[in-house]
Amino acid sequence: MTTALLPSALSPSRAGDFLQCPLLFRFRAIDRLPEKPSTAALRGTLVHACLERLYELPAEARTPHNARGLVDPQWKRLSERRPELVELFADEEELGTWLESARALVRRYFDLENPTTLEPRDREMRLQVSLPTGLRLRGYVDRLDVSPSGQIRIVDYKTGKSPLPRFEDKDRLQIFFYAVMIWRDLGVVPTRLQLVYLGGDGAVRWYDPTEDELRAAEAEISDIWAQIETAGRTGIWRPRKSRLCDWCEHQALCPEFGGTPPPLPVLKAGSSRPNTTH
Repeated sequence: MTTALLPSALSPSRAGDFLQCPLLFRFRAIDRLPEKPSTAALRGTLVHACLERLYELPAEARTPHNARGLVDPQWKRLSERRPELVELFADEEELGTWLESARALVRRYFDLENPTTLEPRDREMRLQVSLPTGLRLRGYVDRLDVSPSGQIRIVDYKTGKSPLPRFEDKDRLQIFFYAVMIWRDLGVVPTRLQLVYLGGDGAVRWYDPTEDELRAAEAEISDIWAQIETAGRTGIWRPRKSRLCDWCEHQALCPEFGGTPPPLPVLKAGSSRPNTTH
């Protein structure tokens, strides 16, 4: 009997992948197929880096002008580390337009929060916790605010526009995923979960969770993992066709589009499982 090489920990993004399409989860978390970064995803990485660096400045220096000024040095840092990113742009004009769109998102942040009044406890906080069931969770929290009275706020930046209420499930799962990790790590129920949408006209959405809601979210996460384990045992990773398929790089390997997935990487029974954190 063979078993798929499942990741050793579940992250919010991979949980979202499985809900969107189990086969996409397989391609990303098990096959680890390469994906060309999109300019939209790259812009998100750049804007997140700028907002992280913004809070390294003294409070009085956290101005829109100085924040916009972080874009070029952060882009230089990213492109020096990964020179292939420059190839995503046809020419300097296209790159310049893209950088200006990143500056616009950074500037819009000031319409939604006043960073001069905030002193985050953590930024890009890496979390890895185990649930009582033994399931390991991992992820990065964009910002963690703690008030003098000990109240906790989890903040997640989104560079897209806010979704319509009927499409908000993925973002809600992600922020509650972080809340479950904080709750299990610190033993405190976060007071507020805040999604800051920089795209479109800009918007802020928040939830004030109860412990019962976190228990329900934890049960949902555990159920997602149980489904992943079942797929790993059976080798059945069903594709789920939707409008999001238009942006998937793996259509050529998807049965819904006439393709054939590659053979599964497998772990033979009796072998030790590698400590992958994918």
